[in-house]
Amino acid sequence: MSGIREQGNWGAAKRFRLILREQGQAREMGGNEMSLAVGIVDNIMMQALDSKASDIHLQPERDQLKIRFRMDGVLHENGFLPPEQALNVLARLKLAAGMRIDEQREPQDGRIDMEYDGRRLAARASCVPALNGEKFVMRLLDPMSMKVDLNELGMPEEVRQKWERIIQVPYGLILVTGPTGSGKTSSLYASLNKLDSKSRNIVTVEDPIEYEFDENIAQVQVTEKMTFPRVMRSFLRQDPDVMMVGEIRDPESLKIAIQAALTGHLVLSTLHTNTSLEAIGRMIDMGAEEYLIGGVIVGIMAQRLVRRIDQTSCEPFPYPRDELEQIGITGAHMANAKLQKGKPGPSNNGTGFKGRIGIYELVLGDREFKQAVAGRATYRELEEIARKQGYKTMMEDGRDKVLAGLTTPDEVMRAVLTQSVE
Repeated sequence: MSGIREQGNWGAAKRFRLILREQGQAREMGGNEMSLAVGIVDNIMMQALDSKASDIHLQPERDQLKIRFRMDGVLHENGFLPPEQALNVLARLKLAAGMRIDEQREPQDGRIDMEYDGRRLAARASCVPALNGEKFVMRLLDPMSMKVDLNELGMPEEVRQKWERIIQVPYGLILVTGPTGSGKTSSLYASLNKLDSKSRNIVTVEDPIEYEFDENIAQVQVTEKMTFPRVMRSFLRQDPDVMMVGEIRDPESLKIAIQAALTGHLVLSTLHTNTSLEAIGRMIDMGAEEYLIGGVIVGIMAQRLVRRIDQTSCEPFPYPRDELEQIGITGAHMANAKLQKGKPGPSNNGTGFKGRIGIYELVLGDREFKQAVAGRATYRELEEIARKQGYKTMMEDGRDKVLAGLTTPDEVMRAVLTQSVE
């Protein structure tokens, strides 16, 4: 028998169904319910969803297919399958994702739709030929996990108040920056939920659409033909008030976003940069003129996600002095410190952590900042202006969250290492 962890009987497939969409019609994916491959696929999916995993990795090795789940940003092993079962499991997943089963030399992408306990879910699937077989990775897209409130993301009160204020401006460019998996999309979705979609025309272009809004917001999925720049251009002819662009990936998208912001639209988007201030240099590298960036920028927020200590199972913990000093905690901070560590247990999958919390930094595009950008100010000069606004770095926000007993020094170091090594 395979090494996959058991979870009840395979008949639980009644609670879980793979859905095939063909020519706009949705139907349950066929397959003998008692067949091993059907049961294993259902079981893997249900385990991942129950443990709130964000990704499922099926990794081919010489004599097995290893199953790993990413939970709270960290990969955990979750059993394995022998080669003879692995082939059938991969074939079913490729079918569900709309991939070709006979294609084993080229990378393939697809989407898997499913239902679990009456909830509609999806997964973005990727299959790549590797040395020992095909590596199959699924990013689980759970609408419930994306339906977050701005108050629950972990923003410091001051940052949240400023952010809520700037997303209500009538036009300009607002950016959220950070690496893949840092929660940028969640922040944008939570922000859109704060906007009045009844009196404003809100449109989004995304790759992929991770969460479907209930009403009044038109969402477009990027495809090979429907690229970000092409959809953005079309949007400008649709009389939008607010345009959310999943990611600014190329100079053309940036040019259109700036043009839209200049012509009376509010544009919210993401960029891949380490800090909020680095976004200015990144836009200049992509060919944007400094005076245009200065003219449109309303605010730039950088963020990371750190694992949150399980508050139901934790204890005071004296972290080593050098570990605390690495994130800027000195004796002066220790007066009201509540340093904690989570105790591994069933409530947190044996990790001591439960869920994640964001750490943030926010720069506002006030008059002085806009003028400095337009005047080609250096990074240090921009930072000085930001400090006058009350700007705190992500490292400083992380330090405050460690002192409040919400996370650990190691988590903060891992999240914002790029800043700390400079």
